[in-house]
Amino acid sequence: MFTGIVETCGEVVALKPVETGAELWVKAPFVGELALGESVANNGACLTVTEVKDGAMRFDLLHETLRLTNLGDLKSGDPVNLERSLRVGDRLSGHFVQGHVDVCAEVTGYERVGQDHRFTVSLPREFAHLIVHKGSICVDGISLTVAELHEDRFLLWIIPHTHEVTNLHHVRVGSRVNLEFDLLAKHLARLQECRD
Repeated sequence: MFTGIVETCGEVVALKPVETGAELWVKAPFVGELALGESVANNGACLTVTEVKDGAMRFDLLHETLRLTNLGDLKSGDPVNLERSLRVGDRLSGHFVQGHVDVCAEVTGYERVGQDHRFTVSLPREFAHLIVHKGSICVDGISLTVAELHEDRFLLWIIPHTHEVTNLHHVRVGSRVNLEFDLLAKHLARLQECRD
């Protein structure tokens, strides 16, 4: 379980294809504090630390992970949003995030407006019922509030701090971002589906 409050931006060292999917190597300041088997969210996807070496951590990505997330798009040197799992007793500054990416969506706008940035993301039709105006959504591991909601897209406002400490300073129109919709919305949708 995570909160969507990015702890740091790591740097991709390598993404190596293997028979089962890929190996992702990421450098981060907290690597020395990790134990094998710990969970770390990478751009919002919960991954397991499988090796630590030379200041970097390795994650094994299955084909399903590569299919559902933007992790397969990463290149050496790319920034990746990192968050270690929530500890009991920690403050919950964002919202409950599982690290289970629902879908990738395309960035359709990211422009500076004053000190802030207006961030527009396409909304896949099959997930539109899981998002509400002023509700929470996790975008590339960042807990954000939906400022505007349209049939085919949603808009978020990004403050300077979030722009600087996450990988959003690297995002471009056409980039793919990982989306995780609100856990409560998904459970309510499933209950409604079963009742119907």
